Amino acid sequence: MPCEQQESAAAPARYVVGVDVGSTVLKCHVYDQAAAVRGSSCKKVESLYPRPGWVELDPEVLWSQFVGVIKEAVQAAGLHMRQIAGLGISTQRATFITWHKYTGKPFHNFISWQDVRSAELVNSWNKSLLLKVIHIIFTVLHFLTGSDRYLAPSFLTFSTQQTSMKLSWVFKNIYEAEEAARKNDCCFGTVDTWLLYKLTKGSVYATDYSNASATGVFEPFTKCWNPTLCNLLSIPMSIYPPVKDTSCNFGSADCEIFGVPIPIMAVVTDQQSAMFGECCFQPGDVKLTMGTGGFWNVNTGQHLFASRRGLYPLIGWKIGEELVYLTEGCMSDIGTVIRWAQDINLFTSVDETEKMAWSIVDSQGVCFVPDFQVSVNDPLLCASFMGLKPSTTRSHLVRAILESVAFRNKQLYDIIVKKVRIPLHTIRADGGVSNNSFVMQMTSDLINKRIEKPANADMSSLGAAFLAGLASGFWTDKEQLKKLRQVETVFEPQKDSEEYKPAMDTWLQAVKRSLHW
Repeated sequence: MPCEQQESAAAPARYVVGVDVGSTVLKCHVYDQAAAVRGSSCKKVESLYPRPGWVELDPEVLWSQFVGVIKEAVQAAGLHMRQIAGLGISTQRATFITWHKYTGKPFHNFISWQDVRSAELVNSWNKSLLLKVIHIIFTVLHFLTGSDRYLAPSFLTFSTQQTSMKLSWVFKNIYEAEEAARKNDCCFGTVDTWLLYKLTKGSVYATDYSNASATGVFEPFTKCWNPTLCNLLSIPMSIYPPVKDTSCNFGSADCEIFGVPIPIMAVVTDQQSAMFGECCFQPGDVKLTMGTGGFWNVNTGQHLFASRRGLYPLIGWKIGEELVYLTEGCMSDIGTVIRWAQDINLFTSVDETEKMAWSIVDSQGVCFVPDFQVSVNDPLLCASFMGLKPSTTRSHLVRAILESVAFRNKQLYDIIVKKVRIPLHTIRADGGVSNNSFVMQMTSDLINKRIEKPANADMSSLGAAFLAGLASGFWTDKEQLKKLRQVETVFEPQKDSEEYKPAMDTWLQAVKRSLHW
């Protein structure tokens, strides 16, 4: 279908589109200049589980859903595609695919960040003599130079969440990918790169700094793909895309897709996008996202803190000469656990959970241990309920689950305070679980800080729209964006954190009992 001709009487481009391709949901919002949502669409992201521990996404299904939500959101807003000034794309991190450079045919499905197929490879590397030698070499280099660049490799350990290990697995197990890579015909891409490639019908092959840094293969100090790591894991350097600014003109969507060539003005990862959407622009600003997983991000400005146990350095965004670094701590299984509790009928609606938790004075000694801990790196840790009694009710179980979220928030906040050497300022929360007043209030009490919750919890799509709007001139600068923020609720500390100490001590004991299962 040929592109529609722009008519002189056509309505001017007065809206931006922000799309968030999450782990469970794909959302699209159309925003006006007041950052008000004019139209929305949402689709469930269907994960595939071909083998135990494998988590994949069908690239063609994801592409179809992506195009669909944009069309539906613009239609819901009562607009025409020619009225869209720019498109911003936020995506889940570290989920990747490889495909043939010339045919565009994928060698496999998207391999999700949640996938653990590389577990044997990870265990083998972590026990290897070579890794121990690397630790010694970089420990000596760090001691002699004092450079933070050598700190992270001095205690490098691999995990199944890292793209590098799964990418190494691909080239060891998928012959077509390995053969194409030998001929320099293999392309690697995270979700953003694949969508850019599809939107432009193969004319744009790129990623941005936030997506690149989240793979663990990109060196944030040198701002280049890491040749040392790739040589170590036998991953060819030729597969990686060029890295561009987060907020810039990536080209336009082919006009056959939407009828007009919509400018693609930003690509960014979900957590960094949420950080931008929350307007955490100053060093010391903190963003807490509680969705499928939990993420604490601290804006560290131009200072890159080296990776330390429990915290990781990332590039937040790059806009022209401005390059902003973040430090991140994360925990898995927040929204996942709450959905599981709903599936086993502990409650009917998520909205009930805070009422159930507030309806009792405590969990009656019941503790819930998720299968991942901030301060414990134990793949054999067992998810469990402990302290069950004949008097235990559904409300006690639900409260124990919600308390575990707040306790893990406290753990991670304490690590950040201890290891990030800059004063922390505003804490802003988003994500679906931030709508739970019990978790929010208990977290505020435990860390003894006020926490702001925005009126719109979908910060990833808003952040992508903000970045696209800046690049397209839709908004002028970050000061204008700050004025568009709307805070719905502020949680102030209401209890002394010491009042929670007995419950948290009991919970920590339960964690110890669940180790090495």
